[in-house]
Amino acid sequence: MPDTFTEDLVALLPNLRRFALSLCRRHDMADDLVQITAERAFAARDRFDPATRLDAWLFRILRNAWIDQTRRTKTQGTIVDIDDAPDAATVDGTKIAEDALMLGAAGAAMADLPEDQRAVMLLICVEELSYKDAAEALDIPVGTVMSRLARARLAVAEKLGIK
Repeated sequence: MPDTFTEDLVALLPNLRRFALSLCRRHDMADDLVQITAERAFAARDRFDPATRLDAWLFRILRNAWIDQTRRTKTQGTIVDIDDAPDAATVDGTKIAEDALMLGAAGAAMADLPEDQRAVMLLICVEELSYKDAAEALDIPVGTVMSRLARARLAVAEKLGIK
């Protein structure tokens, strides 16, 4: 026995699409609205009153779906198409978390260094000064800068389990 509800629904799909296009003015969104409408109508077909018009019932479902989407769009924030941000597709959350943990551990290891080694390491590794500029800033010979930096790097590597 044919399902007249489904047949009638399918027959009204072009009308629903026209109405959806008039609401949202975008073909992709209109297709989504029609699909949502068909899904909701099919799921609630037992609540449909055959004494009423099916098209009016479907238009109401579509309009409510449009209102739901509009409200959701207002609260969801900025949407960026993945094609417009190719780097976003390659974000590795695990790597970011591991990097943050390693950076925190390195900062803690540097904080435990003696003051003279920590100062040299900060000037060279963080502030990106040359050995000569760091030596001038600390008023020590370049050889001392190199020696303190080598000891500092070894101490940090040891604390991080790298060496």
